[in-house]
Amino acid sequence: MAPKSDSAEGIVLNFVNEQNRPLNSQVVADFLQKFNLKKTAVQKALDNLAEGGKITFKEYGKQKIYLARQDQFEIPNTEELNQMKEENARLQEVLEEQKKSNSQLEGDIKSLQSNLTLDEIQSKDVQLRKQVKELEEKLTKLREGVTLVSPEERKLVEKTFSDAISHWRKRKRMFKDVWDTITENSPKTPNEFKEELGIEYDEDIGVSLQTYASLMPHGNKRLREK
Repeated sequence: MAPKSDSAEGIVLNFVNEQNRPLNSQVVADFLQKFNLKKTAVQKALDNLAEGGKITFKEYGKQKIYLARQDQFEIPNTEELNQMKEENARLQEVLEEQKKSNSQLEGDIKSLQSNLTLDEIQSKDVQLRKQVKELEEKLTKLREGVTLVSPEERKLVEKTFSDAISHWRKRKRMFKDVWDTITENSPKTPNEFKEELGIEYDEDIGVSLQTYASLMPHGNKRLREK
């Protein structure tokens, strides 16, 4: 249910006086939506208040700007203004100190939130003790000379490594054949052409096929020599 006309005028008048700044009807209507006032009701209230001399207004083309009557406010003298400025400066200092205090408290809260709870600490302790026990058992087996990797697993790893070295060697040979063909009749030197295309050799990034090939098992010596 929409408020009565006199009630709407009272709400609008209070708002205009509290704001004490130039306002148009749209701004007033936006702020007073919580009172269920339509823009048409706000406009009517503003016009009635202006006609009754309770507020003032100025027209800028088709736009009306409304303002609270200034004669209803007490204008402070120079001494009062200075006191108000000093009080404002003091309050600004208090505000800055409060902001610093709030920032410190927020930091303390975040720090506390990042710490583990007692239950989490106990759970982490159990987990770490289990890991330590497993590592100690593995270390004991190593000291006793127990093989932790089965022959099958070792063979699979060696084959995978050997296959990778073989593919590397083949691709390196393929690149060299293509590169020699391209650069053979090129007016540019291989290094100039290489820099222009942004090509990097193994050595440019600190790797060596021969270094990795030397790690291969003795049984794959034939593969290394290909």
